[in-house]
Amino acid sequence: MTSIRASSFLRRVLIVDALISGASGVAMFALADVFASLLQLPVDLVREAGIILLPFAACVGFVASRQEPARLAVWAIIAMNILWVVDSILLLFSGWVAPNVLGYVFVIAQAAMVLVLADLEYMGLKRSPAVAA
Repeated sequence: MTSIRASSFLRRVLIVDALISGASGVAMFALADVFASLLQLPVDLVREAGIILLPFAACVGFVASRQEPARLAVWAIIAMNILWVVDSILLLFSGWVAPNVLGYVFVIAQAAMVLVLADLEYMGLKRSPAVAA
């Protein structure tokens, strides 16, 4: 498995991703009823999204803590972020949920933020040279 020498930029972006994902996961899990009521989203969807974010945040934090993470691990984080964005947009336009305007704004805003993080992680990956074996 190819490792990279993580640029400081990549490590900082991964740390921000881990912190935002972890904080969002805790908030969505602990305050699922509040979020569901405000956004008109199913409480189980909000709670489960929060649960999903917690191990993701831990994994991203672990990768961020490595001086020489596996390139594949960073690609997996980028891919999972892109999948989150696609799933968020599909959720809104599939008819599976009927959020209010605030719900649409929330889902689109968080998807946009995740897309920005994925892009920044990709930029950081490009700045991180492979480790000589």
